[in-house]
Amino acid sequence: MLTHATENKSRVLQALDFFLIPCLRHPEDKDKLVQTVTADGHFGNPVSITTAEVTKKNECMKFVEFFNQNISEEDRDLLRSQMTERLDDDLNFYMRFDKQAAYAGKLKFTESQDAVFVRVKIETYPRSWEKAGAVVEELFG
Repeated sequence: MLTHATENKSRVLQALDFFLIPCLRHPEDKDKLVQTVTADGHFGNPVSITTAEVTKKNECMKFVEFFNQNISEEDRDLLRSQMTERLDDDLNFYMRFDKQAAYAGKLKFTESQDAVFVRVKIETYPRSWEKAGAVVEELFG
């Protein structure tokens, strides 16, 4: 997630917490998962790039549960119509959520770059885009 110098960093981190806290068995451990680096933006302005990676199966499934409990039917329909475009050849499934909505405690898709980016790695054996698509549909459809 990108944070511009003009943004309130604590509010941006609160938006990230909206996604992260419900997934964690021990929410107090969230700081161990969050990493921030600073960089120069497109016009030389300072930006922070914040990432968090959830890898434990039970925590990943809690994200799926969180998603399914909080997504609107309108956004679910949008996701269903775009599922094939959101799954790449490396079996990564991508979603973008509105950062301002997340700060307000709402899950809302966006096409904006001002977003919380979520990448879900889908594993299948044997490796298959079609099987991964079926998994995505089962989890998020």
